[in-house]
Amino acid sequence: MINYPHFEKGATIGVTAISSGVQAELHDMFKLACERMEARGFTVICGDTVWTQDKAKSAPAKLRAAEWNKMMVDDKIDIILPPWGGELLIESLEYIDFENIKNKWVLGYSDVSLLLLAITLKTGIATAHGTNLVDLRGEVWDETTAMWRAVLSTSPSESVVQHSSPKYQKKWDHANPSACLFHLTEQTAWKSLSSRNVKMQGRLLGGCIDVIRHLVGTPFGDVENFREKYIKDEPIIWYLENCELNTTDLRRSLVQMKLAGWFDQCSGLMFGRSSAETAVDNYSVEDVYKDMSDELNIPIIYDIDCGHVPPQMTFINGAFAEVELEEGKGTILQSFKP
Repeated sequence: MINYPHFEKGATIGVTAISSGVQAELHDMFKLACERMEARGFTVICGDTVWTQDKAKSAPAKLRAAEWNKMMVDDKIDIILPPWGGELLIESLEYIDFENIKNKWVLGYSDVSLLLLAITLKTGIATAHGTNLVDLRGEVWDETTAMWRAVLSTSPSESVVQHSSPKYQKKWDHANPSACLFHLTEQTAWKSLSSRNVKMQGRLLGGCIDVIRHLVGTPFGDVENFREKYIKDEPIIWYLENCELNTTDLRRSLVQMKLAGWFDQCSGLMFGRSSAETAVDNYSVEDVYKDMSDELNIPIIYDIDCGHVPPQMTFINGAFAEVELEEGKGTILQSFKP
């Protein structure tokens, strides 16, 4: 049984840097993000870790975890939204108090997806893979990013639908800032290996493959126990996004996940757009997808709105999803099924 947190208008956001904090030269930018959220009716409470960054982390692992644990049990805080991702969240995992995690939303992506997946696998509490706080500092939000509020406001047993973005951002143009932060210039097109329409359904799990692969073989990555305890062996749809892996490293990671049983009872794979996926010796990312599809005998959809090439949808780990790809357009219906 999956538990879904409750989210209301005017919620209090707890900001803690469980991975990377904000460098001193970027404090004004991040303060703008907080101000924009408060102007939209939210209350923002920032922890001390937000304002420090050294040696690829905001603070030592135990200190990061302690601030996280404190915010998680604080009844005044309704949702936890880290400033952004980073590199070394995994150092803090062993100090997270999973036994006392309250039923509140955690939203983020990149390195934060490591903790999102661990929370859902260990506790059955749904977590939200989507925008981070710093990317909400625009004057307006694009329609895809803006759906985070609607998705998190969905009541248990209710459903919410999202559609693929009209356009996506190919590269940053910091010299010419836009009102919605992103420069959405390229036509979005979801794809499948067969170029045919695709349908799949199952419970959603996923994140940034660069980091979630490191949960394999740890107490925080027990997918088999999650299936048996929380979803009664329902099929799983994995959504994955690649930040920095070339094609052979991506392939190795996917094979490791397969050998660890993560893709048992998997009904489909979805891959986000990526600017990484450098081909190795003529081995392309499409070759990786084809190999996985052939071995698992499941459909694969790729170039979806997920990850480091914005904008991105909000995916709920644990929710039951019905995914449809038709003529390059994607639709995801997420049901907050217990």
